[in-house]
Amino acid sequence: MTNKQQPPAKQPAGASTGRVANPFLDAEFYHRMRDYTERDAAFSKELAAINESGAGKQSTDMRTAPSLQLLRAVVKKGVSLDTMLERIVQGVEMGLWEPWLSSFGIEIRGVNYAKGEQRNARLALDMSLACKVNSVFANAGITNWRSLVAEDCAQIKIDKPTVSSGAKLYAIFYLDAPGK
Repeated sequence: MTNKQQPPAKQPAGASTGRVANPFLDAEFYHRMRDYTERDAAFSKELAAINESGAGKQSTDMRTAPSLQLLRAVVKKGVSLDTMLERIVQGVEMGLWEPWLSSFGIEIRGVNYAKGEQRNARLALDMSLACKVNSVFANAGITNWRSLVAEDCAQIKIDKPTVSSGAKLYAIFYLDAPGK
């Protein structure tokens, strides 16, 4: 044994240092995995893959994200999510934003309420195991929706499980994001 530090390990010539691919984006792979994996274990595996690959940042505005197209068409409390998002951008009916969004499992993490300015809203979509929107995607036959949403969102937030609660997974989107 020596006290001499070892040189850092060299990366193989073909090794990529970019984003790790999420295998759960492939719906066929997801269905094959679900054939032999229980629901909780399948969620844990997909959560690990999402955590490893990170947010795709392909369409960070919740109004235009392709993975949320089905969700934006859903009507709850008499209004579609698409309409709600437009009302937030316009700055009307501010007191109703939070209850509307909570019926979809979405919470406002930050928003500019100033009149006539961009909202720059930061919205968190709950993608946990028992989230409110799971049934919307399941009824449409989109079982790997979490991975698809993770490809569009700006950021992934994972709260580790505790004794009293399970793991929480959130996809962070923006409205009127800077640079638009």
